Formats: sequence, structure tokens, C-alpha cells
Amino acid sequence: MLLVSLTMGACSLTLPLSLSPLGTTPTRTATLELTNTATPSVTPTLPTATFTFTPTLIGAKSPTRTALPVKAGTPVRTATPGTPTASLEMDGFTAIRLSTSAFYVRGCEPTAVDFTAQVDDTGAVKFVVLFTRFKSATTGATSTWTSLETTSTGGGTYTHRLTAAEILGLESFDDPWVQYQLVTADKNGAVLGRTQVFDAGLRLWMRCPSTPSATP
Repeated sequence: MLLVSLTMGACSLTLPLSLSPLGTTPTRTATLELTNTATPSVTPTLPTATFTFTPTLIGAKSPTRTALPVKAGTPVRTATPGTPTASLEMDGFTAIRLSTSAFYVRGCEPTAVDFTAQVDDTGAVKFVVLFTRFKSATTGATSTWTSLETTSTGGGTYTHRLTAAEILGLESFDDPWVQYQLVTADKNGAVLGRTQVFDAGLRLWMRCPSTPSATP
């Protein structure tokens, strides 16, 4: 009886954790520790100064905008130096001024022409791009377009001082016309408006006119 009692008592004993059966390991529950991670900041990306849209020829418009009606036989007016310009093709602009109608490569003044443009939607317009190219006064051949970023001076006014060296293809022309067009764009670079291509209102002279020498 004593042996039976001891045997039954042994069966009811609970083994301590340190005496668990060989080959088993007590499982521990990992505690998940949350780390406070800073929220990534979103930095707005502005378009670069390089614009790839192409100037539109006189009378043509961007496919996303409606062309203004032009009456047959109506002359297209070009910019007048020093005075505001009204034109049938001034979409997005209220005025464009040029400081001169002719400039020189070097040697004589002026060697640059100042462009001043006033946009009509000051809230939406973030960029004004000046496109320029040469046009031969004899053959009518043209160079590729050069795009130049203008500077905002506030109140919807944008300016740029243009020199001959900024326009691509200078070495291929002699006393050419300088064609130009201005285009407005929003903060994403989408075109909002554009002027006509001004054809023969700005002349570039390669050299100063010769001065006749005195004859005895």
C-alpha cells in the first residue's frame, strides 16, 4: 500500500520549468516595440528651366487652345520698340515692349535688346519663355529655335536682355532678322498662352557701319 501511495503521488507532481523534458525549449513571446518614425516630407518639384514645346507659326495655336479668328487681309502688327503692343496674336499677354528695333553683335551700341512682357493671368503664370531664331534677310532661311527663360519682376511683368551670342546659329547668318515668340506656362510647364511669331521687326547687324575717311 505504501508503494502504491508513493507511485500515485509521484504521478500528480508537476515538473518545474527548469526540469522540462530533454530536447524542449520554453517558448518566449517577443514583445513588439514600435519606433516613432518621422513622416517623410513631400518636396514639390518645379519644372526645370529647359522647355521643350515648340513655337507655333503665325496664326497657328496650340492644339489644346482655340485659335482666335483672323479676318482675311488683316495685317499682323509687330512689336513697336518702347511702346505697348496690341496684336491679334497676343494670347496670354497684355503688352510686349522692346528697347530697340536693331542691335549689333559687337563694336556699336546697343549690343542687346531688352524684352518686357506683361501677362494677363498673374495668378496662373509661373514661367514666360522667350523663343528666338535667326532669319536670313536675303534667302529667308531660318535657324533652330533657342528657348530662353525670362525673369519675373513682380506684378505679372517678365524681362530678358537678349544678346546675339545667346541665339543658336549666329555663325551661319549675316545681318539677319531675329524672329521671336513669347510663351506662358503654369507651375507644371503646361502652356497657357503664346504670342504670334514676330517675323521682321528686330534686326541684328554683325558689324558697325563703316565711317568714310576724310579726303584731302
